[in-house]
Amino acid sequence: MQTFLDFEKPIADLEGKIEELRHISNDGEMNIAEEVAKLQTKADRLLRQSYAKLTPWQKTQVARHPERPHVSDYIANLIEDFTPLAGDRLFGEDQAILGGLGRFRGHSVVVMGQEKGRDTASRVRHNFGMARPEGYRKTQRLMALADRFAIPVITLVDTAGAYPGIGAEERGQAEAIARCIQISLGLGVPLISVVIGEGGSGGAIAIATANRVIMLEHSIYSVISPEGCASILWRSGEQAQEAAEAMKLTAQDLLRLRVIDEIVREPLGGAQRGKREAIEAVGDAVERHLLELRDLDDQALRTTRRDKYLEMGRAGAA
Repeated sequence: MQTFLDFEKPIADLEGKIEELRHISNDGEMNIAEEVAKLQTKADRLLRQSYAKLTPWQKTQVARHPERPHVSDYIANLIEDFTPLAGDRLFGEDQAILGGLGRFRGHSVVVMGQEKGRDTASRVRHNFGMARPEGYRKTQRLMALADRFAIPVITLVDTAGAYPGIGAEERGQAEAIARCIQISLGLGVPLISVVIGEGGSGGAIAIATANRVIMLEHSIYSVISPEGCASILWRSGEQAQEAAEAMKLTAQDLLRLRVIDEIVREPLGGAQRGKREAIEAVGDAVERHLLELRDLDDQALRTTRRDKYLEMGRAGAA
C-alpha cells in the first residue's frame, strides 16, 4: 500500500477514487474507462503541480519517504558481483553501513552507504541508517583498500546523522568521522558521492568528502536536521518548517552555493514512484563523472578534491 505525505492528500483522494472505479463492474450506465482516464489525467496534473513547487520542508518529507530506493536497492541494481565486507577489525560490525567490492558498468569499484531498513525489524537491525564508530572505521578500511588497489569509490548517502548514543561517544564517534574525512581527502582514486535521500550532519560528510557530489532532485543535505536546528534556535522542534526554509538544504540551493556538482532529476512524484528510473538515472550520472575522473593521476585527484572544499569557504565568504 502506497504511503502518501501530508501535502499529497488531494492526490491520495483522487487515486483512491480511481482505484474504487477500477473495481466497479461496468453495467453500461457509465463508461468506467473514460471516467478513470479523466481522473487519472487530473491526478497526474495535480501531482506535477505539487512537485513543481515543493517547499524545503516538503522536500525534507520526500527525502525521508520510506518507499524511496535504499542503498541496498542501488547496490542490487547497479553493482554486479557485489561482495560485502564487514567489520572494522577493532570492535565489530555495524550494519548501518553496507559496503564491499563489485563491478559498476564494467568498472571495478568499492561501494558503500547507509542503509535505513524497510520494516521495523530491518530498521532496528540497521539502526535506521545511523552509524556508530565501528561503521565509520569500516568505511576507513574500505577506502584504504580501494586506495591500495587503485579502485574508484562510490558512496551513497542516506542518513539522519551519526548515532549519538553514549556507547558511540565512548568509542570515539567524532574521531571516527574526522578520520573518515581525512582519509577521503587523501585518496588517490576517484571518489564519487550521491545523496539519495537524507544527508545529515557529520554522518553524511564522513563518506561524502568526494571529488564529485551528486544529489537526487528531492534529497536534502545539511549540517543538522530541521528539527534539531529548531530545537536549538527556538527551544522547540515545532519550528522545523521555518528552520528548513532558512537552512538552504535542498539540492537546488546547494548547487547554487556550489556545495554539490549535479542534480539528478527524479521521476514525477519522486524516486518512490519510479524506483528503477531513479536508480538508472543515478547510475548514468555516476558513470559520466567516473569517466571524467579516471584519466586524472592520484595527485591531481587529491588536489582537485581538497581545492573543492577550500573553495566552498571562499564562496561562502563572498
